Amino acid sequence: MLNIWERESSAGQPVPALVQFGGQTPLNLAKGLATAGVPIWGTSQDAIDLAEDRGRFEALLRELEIEQPEHGMAEGLPAARAIAERIGYPVLVRPSYVLGGRAMAIAYDDAGLEQFLHEAARISEGQPVLIDRYLEDAFEVDVDAVGDGERVVIGGIMEHVEEAGVHSGDSAMVMPPYKVSAYHLSIIRDETIRIGMALGVKGLMNVQYAIKDDEVYVLEVNPRSSRTVPFIAKATGVPLARIAAQVAAGKTLAELGLLAEPALDGFFVKEAVLPFEKFPGAAVFLSPEMRSTGEVMGHASSFGHAFAKAEMGANQKIPTAGGALITVNDFDKGAISRIARDLVRLGFTLYATRGTAAWLAQLGLPVATVNKVSEGGSTTAHLIASGNVQLVISTPLGARAYIDGQALRSAAIRHGVMLVTTLTGAAATVSAIRALKAKELKVRSLQEHHAERLDRA
Repeated sequence: MLNIWERESSAGQPVPALVQFGGQTPLNLAKGLATAGVPIWGTSQDAIDLAEDRGRFEALLRELEIEQPEHGMAEGLPAARAIAERIGYPVLVRPSYVLGGRAMAIAYDDAGLEQFLHEAARISEGQPVLIDRYLEDAFEVDVDAVGDGERVVIGGIMEHVEEAGVHSGDSAMVMPPYKVSAYHLSIIRDETIRIGMALGVKGLMNVQYAIKDDEVYVLEVNPRSSRTVPFIAKATGVPLARIAAQVAAGKTLAELGLLAEPALDGFFVKEAVLPFEKFPGAAVFLSPEMRSTGEVMGHASSFGHAFAKAEMGANQKIPTAGGALITVNDFDKGAISRIARDLVRLGFTLYATRGTAAWLAQLGLPVATVNKVSEGGSTTAHLIASGNVQLVISTPLGARAYIDGQALRSAAIRHGVMLVTTLTGAAATVSAIRALKAKELKVRSLQEHHAERLDRA
């Protein structure tokens, strides 16, 4: 990197470096570049370090009176167990200085903690492992904003469709948020602006939030462009990356005409493209470790149609009739009831594994029981192969359930059956099915959409 900089710089005129647009790697290089005399454009190296250094950032949030999940840093198993005992299971285990959530995992007990800690320590040898309280059943929200040192303007707020714990790169996201209250959105906007001003951000910034039990928590702040910036730019028609680059070069947001959060017309859904069908032996589930290989986007006047378009773009075939196979863990049985009832009302035939079937039958829903793969006989895999199932909802928990679930989900992918592995994703899928049955999809380009929006304005 320094060799390139030296070659590009002329005598007495060093070329500045812009480190906000290459993900985490340039931020990790920024300190060394600054030490070597490379001018850093935009957000200062000290501000980058303040956001990246766990201890300094924690102190900043305390000073700003902003909540974050309880956490600690461990350099060995005894310290990790002490942290887990203090904050309570489940905990999120993650190595330092890794990309894409590599080796991140959720531990529910001491055995899981030991297993994941060894893997995290191997990935980031010599660095402490981060232990965070895992916020179960929380909504996660991403915010991209741009600052010029004098003001911070929010570019867009995105609600994750999947619950907290799924890597943001693998989660579907929707703009505007459709389940987050105006009260929580006002807190998110206020905290984003205060954090950006405190850091002195000049350029782009991404903040990840979780909402649980009416409390808003800051999970992470990245003083750089995130993968969601192109999505927001397309949804709003505002070229955030171009604006941020000009801000980093010295212009103000007032000069560039961005003084308020851009308005949205309709719903926009970003969906991850997952590679499972190309790797038949791969583990088919979503986790804190990123697995997606691309992204697509859907837009419509309703969330259901926008989600349906995004799923189709990700090569998921949304069925409007047929059979739905449901197998969920005990923690998810209460929440699956409404989803299953809605599927019956939409004309689907329900199939379920033994425990899930007993739960649904108890609610008076018509359901046929199917054996798990480990139980032998006529199993879920055989049912999928028969062509009688068009939708699979699978949320296993535990070692044996994982093995059964892996065989089930692999069969779904092999036979081109839509597969959903989270309850929130299942609820969104039901919304899409309902929308498709009520009204046919219409298609238009983003250029046409924004031109029409500007004409109305």
